[in-house]
Amino acid sequence: MFNDLRIKTSTILKSSSLTVDERLQNLCKLLKETVPHYDWVGFYFKNGDKEELKLGPYAGAPTDHTIIPFGKGICGQVAVSNQNFVVPDVQAQDNYIACSITVKAEIVVPLFIKGENVGQIDIDSNTPDPFTEEDERFLEFVNTEVAKIYIL
Repeated sequence: MFNDLRIKTSTILKSSSLTVDERLQNLCKLLKETVPHYDWVGFYFKNGDKEELKLGPYAGAPTDHTIIPFGKGICGQVAVSNQNFVVPDVQAQDNYIACSITVKAEIVVPLFIKGENVGQIDIDSNTPDPFTEEDERFLEFVNTEVAKIYIL
């Protein structure tokens, strides 16, 4: 599944007739519709010089979490740690910001451009403990591809 998605990801991101946000929106939609355990897929980006993340393109239920301070929740922690964060059970996390009562697990992978953490891809799942190392490697690939088109 992920090998096919790598090709589709690259194709979407190379669609130069679309804006960067339109490409990211199409990518979020593809991932949500294709991977059974991806129930919400979105990007957060550093909000200028502020120590916070701002919601970018996403696919899934609307969220109130459009701004996340660094250090808060899983996304905010990744903004500080620069490390992937896989949460098999969100109920077990003290610093979790609940987006929906149906969410059981989350994975957040930072997005680097020229060594700087500029954002992240965030996936929520309604399935307990669904994320594997294969998910992590695929999402790292996605962010490497996004970094090629993202404008700081």
